[in-house]
Parts: sequence; C-alpha cells; structure tokens
Amino acid sequence: MDFYDVVKNRRSIRGFQSTPIPDEAVRRIAAAVNAAPSACNLQPFAFKLVRNAQLKERLAACCKQPFPATAPAILAVITDPEKAWTRGDGFNSADTDMAIAMEHAILAATAEGLGSCWVCAFDTLRAAEVLGVAAPRRVMALCPLGYPAVPPREFVRKDESQIFEVMD
Repeated sequence: MDFYDVVKNRRSIRGFQSTPIPDEAVRRIAAAVNAAPSACNLQPFAFKLVRNAQLKERLAACCKQPFPATAPAILAVITDPEKAWTRGDGFNSADTDMAIAMEHAILAATAEGLGSCWVCAFDTLRAAEVLGVAAPRRVMALCPLGYPAVPPREFVRKDESQIFEVMD
C-alpha cells in the first residue's frame, strides 16, 4: 500500500475478527518500530505484543472500555524516562519518542491490513503489574491489533487550512 494511502486509510478500530495476526506481519511491524527516530537515537521505549489469551484478558481488563479484549493481540508501549534525552530546560523526550514509534507501529499495521486503536484510557499501574513493568519504566499506551470486524466508516477532518499554515 502506498504511504499516502496508508495515512488516508488509517482509522481507530474498536471491533476485531478473531483471525490471528501472521508472524511475518508482526516482524514487519517490529521493524517499523525499530526504524522510528528518537532523540539521540536512545530509543527509550519497549514494545510488547501480547497474544497469550490469559495475559491479553488481564491487560484488556485494565482498560475503561471492553473492545481491546476482542483483538487477537494488544500492543503495549513502555517508556523509560531515565534512558531518554533531556533538554537543558528539563524536557524529557521519552513520551515524544514513544509516540513517534507508536505511530510507526500503527501505520505499519494499517499497511498490513490490520486495524488498531491507540488507547490511553486504562489503569497504568495495573497494566504495569500485569506486564511486570517496574518504575521508573511506565506503560504509556495500549493498542489492540487485528483485522477489523467491519469496514471502517468515513471520517470528517478539519479543512487543512485550519491546521496547517505555510509561512513564506
């Protein structure tokens, strides 16, 4: 799929088929995550793809909505702020670096024909316990992955002029 088609077709999916995700697709998604840029190339993040049914159920139970449990896999993103670049004013790049890598994963999943949904509404402490993540590392986002149960609906976006300005 062409890059611009991937960007245009990506939607948040909240219902999934039970069809497993092929290992080759998982490898390509992992390669896309690994290719993501990060400040000073420190890569202060880790991704865990949870396919184990019991572990996935426990992780999905951390979410405020039930739909992550319907996905064949849940991608969890962990950051380590102590391993991230810090700017002179104290800004720590861990969250930004994680977000770039997560978007690489989501766009790669879209290119594979998979649906995804970036989930931030979950109990982070409970998710860390489920995944065995200890401080200072943090579970920052979850992302159910799978083939969409129904075709995604069209979405409405703002006019580009409202969000993008060229200043010559």
